[in-house]
Amino acid sequence: MSAQIIHPHDESHAYQFCPRCGGPLERRLLKATEPERPVCTRCGFVFYIDPKIAVGTIIKTANDRLVLVRRAIEPGYGLWVFPGGYVDRGEPLTVAAIREAREECGLDVRLDGLVNIYSYAGRAPVIVVYAATAIGGELCIDDECLETAEFDSASIPWDRLAFRSTHEGLRDYLNGSRHPIPV
Repeated sequence: MSAQIIHPHDESHAYQFCPRCGGPLERRLLKATEPERPVCTRCGFVFYIDPKIAVGTIIKTANDRLVLVRRAIEPGYGLWVFPGGYVDRGEPLTVAAIREAREECGLDVRLDGLVNIYSYAGRAPVIVVYAATAIGGELCIDDECLETAEFDSASIPWDRLAFRSTHEGLRDYLNGSRHPIPV
């Protein structure tokens, strides 16, 4: 497995000023059962740093292969992932999954089930991974991908996958994990 990559959104300590008044932030323990939080020393605003929600889509093609894309951006430049990305505020998860599949690899997909939801201590992203079937479009790349490829389960480049959630999502998918998609 590749080394764990720190994502830029995990740098919560980098926030120094209040988004409301511009005053300096200091880390304070507000409740014993919670982590320290940035608090404005001027106006008292508590800066809750929310997780980032991402979606991933494990796409099966007509010839029973899985689509992976090789990243052209950090984190994970040059490594393989299934198509995915961040959910926009107010965007339904399923819409984001379909959008990201189309943007990153050119395929239109039908979502077949929820594989799993992945979150890790000390990490900002929460990754929601769906199983999907390609129903149209043409495999291509976008500006975030170096290349796209189809893999059968025996040829997945396990030692060149970008993220822990990529490993775990593919393993869960290959082990048959499918849950109904909440409506």
